[in-house]
Amino acid sequence: MGCQAATRGHKWEALFTLALATGMRQGELLGLKWQDINFSTGTLQVRRILTRVPPGASGKREFRETEPKTQKSRRRITIASLALGALSQHRVRQLEIRLKAGPFWEEHDYVFCTLVGTHLRPGHVVDEFKKLLKKAGLPAIRFHDLRHSVATLLLSLGVHAKVVQEMLGHTQISMTMDIYSHVLPSMQQDAVSKLNNLLQRPLEDGAAGDG
Repeated sequence: MGCQAATRGHKWEALFTLALATGMRQGELLGLKWQDINFSTGTLQVRRILTRVPPGASGKREFRETEPKTQKSRRRITIASLALGALSQHRVRQLEIRLKAGPFWEEHDYVFCTLVGTHLRPGHVVDEFKKLLKKAGLPAIRFHDLRHSVATLLLSLGVHAKVVQEMLGHTQISMTMDIYSHVLPSMQQDAVSKLNNLLQRPLEDGAAGDG
């Protein structure tokens, strides 16, 4: 059972699906609002992140919305149809939860939120993610490793590194190449194999014409 299958039916299935389909950072996912999603074009805008701030006088962990650190992080991402469908279903369920909450609901427009509309706590999301992996018999990985998985899969499929860089929000393409250099050898082998097939074709065509 894969990670995607393990999340099926979970209350945050759309969250985990979007993470697997976009490679977004956890803070970007938890700061995402419905106003950032365009269902007609199948895209979303990364405009903010939910980030942890130093504890106040109470000593409690607190979080706030901040702007992405770099211009590259403020980006537009095309959403895979699988994730778009999960988001549509999630929205319907959220509206039902909102009706049940009644006057206790706090409107913040978060895509992923608590039963009263407030932001999710990152630690809670990580705990749920670990439970899902354990239940599915999958190796324990960090939530952030979903981002690495997306990048590795895209590069392995032959997607240009520039596209992967823009999707992940890396400042420079060199950063993408450095982090995922382990994928390059297999990509090179695939490229050489394709080049070899291309170069052989004229020779084979010529041999066929001699008959």
